[in-house]
Amino acid sequence: MDKNHEQTRQNEQSRMDRIVSLAKRRGFIFQSSEIYGGLNGFWDYGPLGVALKRNVKDAWWRDMVAGHDELATLAGAPSPYEMTGLDCTIIMHPQVWKCSGHFDLFHDWMIDCRESKRRYRYDHIHGRWAAHRGKKVFVTTDQSGDEAPPDTVAKAQKFFGLRAKQIEEIEWAGGLESLEGAIAAGSVALADVLGPDATAPGTLTEPREFNLMFETRIGALAGDDDDRAFLRPETAQGIFVNFKNVLDTSRVRVPFGIGQIGKSFRNEITPRNFTFRSREFEQMEIEFFCKPADSAAWYRYWRDRRWKWYLDLGLTEGKLQLREHHADELSHYSVGTADIEYAFPFLNPGEFGELEGIAHRGDFDLRSHMEGKLVRQDGGLVLETGADGKPRHKGSGKDLSYFDDISRERYVPHVIEPSAGADRGVLAFLCDAYHEDEVPDEDGKPRSRTVMKLHPRLAPVKAAILPLVKKDGMPEVAIDLYRKLKPHMACQYDEKGSVGRRYARQDEAGTPWCLTIDGQTLAEHTVTLRDRDSLVQTRVPIAEVVDMLRDRLQ
Repeated sequence: MDKNHEQTRQNEQSRMDRIVSLAKRRGFIFQSSEIYGGLNGFWDYGPLGVALKRNVKDAWWRDMVAGHDELATLAGAPSPYEMTGLDCTIIMHPQVWKCSGHFDLFHDWMIDCRESKRRYRYDHIHGRWAAHRGKKVFVTTDQSGDEAPPDTVAKAQKFFGLRAKQIEEIEWAGGLESLEGAIAAGSVALADVLGPDATAPGTLTEPREFNLMFETRIGALAGDDDDRAFLRPETAQGIFVNFKNVLDTSRVRVPFGIGQIGKSFRNEITPRNFTFRSREFEQMEIEFFCKPADSAAWYRYWRDRRWKWYLDLGLTEGKLQLREHHADELSHYSVGTADIEYAFPFLNPGEFGELEGIAHRGDFDLRSHMEGKLVRQDGGLVLETGADGKPRHKGSGKDLSYFDDISRERYVPHVIEPSAGADRGVLAFLCDAYHEDEVPDEDGKPRSRTVMKLHPRLAPVKAAILPLVKKDGMPEVAIDLYRKLKPHMACQYDEKGSVGRRYARQDEAGTPWCLTIDGQTLAEHTVTLRDRDSLVQTRVPIAEVVDMLRDRLQ
């Protein structure tokens, strides 16, 4: 591995560790149930974190739904369109998940180690053949990217009982390959596999399916399969099953979109990377219904618009990428999918993690809930049937087609789905905002500073009001300004500690502006406005503060 590449990886991992530490120390994110040792894959948002997450969701709702101008043709859009919203239940009729395909298909393959008692996702295990003095074993790792090869070397060294200077004696056959692929090809048997945390080969079990939906029971006397239900793994299906209700009650016309923000649950085998892969998370999804002939153009519009949204809210363009899926990556329902991805610090240099997916779902969803579970066959979608020729999972039988009373056409609309993770969005904004620099202290000497350069729309606190000292009438003026500003934006009053320490606290919280009341305030009725990013301080009349900051937030 290139030394510069490895140093970059270590620097980014160290940076991620500092971000996680700051998130805990300043009240952005806590481990769920921490006093009992925590619960893997579940996270709580603290006072600053809940405000940040709410601001992300509010910005999405305002920009995509509530603030949408349905009379205008927006840049890149084929035509004007309407937007509306829904808030659907977490638990739905079990047949919803059977017709959508989740009941049968929403699973990962897992594999267990009888020795270490660890559980792994089958497709996350990679390995390679190692031999030493006639002894041969397939050494595996659950690490990814640049960390995987050295991890297999360390495991092989330990297995063969070698000293560091003997590592060169290990003979390697080929490079890293997926355990799943190697076993499918017949080149590896489980009896020869050294598990990622095992000391001897042959400890891994046969892979088996693991459904990612959380199961629950309904009713006081629940116990049989008729009472079984699931926590939703996505918010989308609630929109599809309400398609006709929205049409009948809101007078919308195709093309139109339905937005929803809500909790989803996936029983991930190995949640990891802070909040990136969690078992409980929040989604911000749009299901956009359009005429089939126009769907390709609408797909391009939503893909480009959602990309621009992240840039407008401050994510660094060089850390974002828009990636179209290859044909072999597409879901069974998808006509095309693009991912907006971010270079999170916990990933290896050059790697990106998904922030949002924009999928062209065709007419799969509405047809599924009309007819029953569909499968792809000969390039098209057909109803899956059992041995008796009947639908494997029967649909609702309701007509979810759309009749255009202008063109006199009836058709099943195609769906474009921009699906964003609120938690992943928060994590990306936190990572991108985290900066370390030097600023002069009160004596003019340089001191290190940690600052969260969050976009003002997203910042948990917009402004802090700081009396220079707790006397001479300054607190009274500061409190009056605080009360004038509070109805318009989130702000804090802080009189504890030196003004330098108070600036530092607000920098870590991501507060864009600090307003300091000093001796000059009492004489001239002005305050010092300090900008978080530039550190420029300007005098502003007190009477203009509210309108000025409101304009900046706009």
